[in-house]
Amino acid sequence: LAHRSDNLRDKFMEIPCSEDYESHKRFAGCTPRKCGRGVTDAVITREEAERIRRIAERGLALGGSDGGASILDLHSGALSLGKHFVNLYRYFGDKIQDIFTEEDFALYRDVRQRIQQRIAQVFGISSSAMYLTKPTFFSRMNSTGAKTTHDEYWHPHVDKVTYGSFDYTSLLYLSDYSKDFGGGRFVFMDADSNKTVEPRAGRVSFFTSGSENLHRVEKVHWGTRFAITISFTCDPQHAIGDPLLA
Repeated sequence: LAHRSDNLRDKFMEIPCSEDYESHKRFAGCTPRKCGRGVTDAVITREEAERIRRIAERGLALGGSDGGASILDLHSGALSLGKHFVNLYRYFGDKIQDIFTEEDFALYRDVRQRIQQRIAQVFGISSSAMYLTKPTFFSRMNSTGAKTTHDEYWHPHVDKVTYGSFDYTSLLYLSDYSKDFGGGRFVFMDADSNKTVEPRAGRVSFFTSGSENLHRVEKVHWGTRFAITISFTCDPQHAIGDPLLA
């Protein structure tokens, strides 16, 4: 679907919607009627992706999983630490102001809004009818063996089955396939053939969250893969606000 060397303004593949949305309340002007997946390199610049990656690196340097997959959630404060998670904000308290800045959070917010607008535009829905939902998080993956089930990121899954609130999922890649890491490609698993996205810094991949987009991430064989998953719901009851540096 997208090679690392491609510079894609917009690439979109429409596919029939699954029935997953029927078992949830429908929201006019938002719940998917058109389903599919898209990739764009024209929404976030490489320089912005590098700045966002530095936010992830600073936060994840405070903890990190014993296994190959670590997460940092600026909304809930969840941070991988050993085989468990801690609340970053409770654990570090006021010291958090030494790690992140208001500019970091403003950039995060701006990037999130641009991704939201692009998804709305491509799927023909209103951006204001979509809400950020949880979990929305940074991920850092390397070749360390899994120590708990949280480290086993490579299993095929459907976002709407895992998280009922998800209607649209997006990933902003913060590092480059084959340059910063090997393996770790994103794979849509279709009945006829797989469609693969090779990450590159600044690339956004987005898709409707139902079973029409069964997917997995390949195991990372070497290096470190950084990304941020940003998820949207049509249900205002599942909305979360942007993170605040409180």
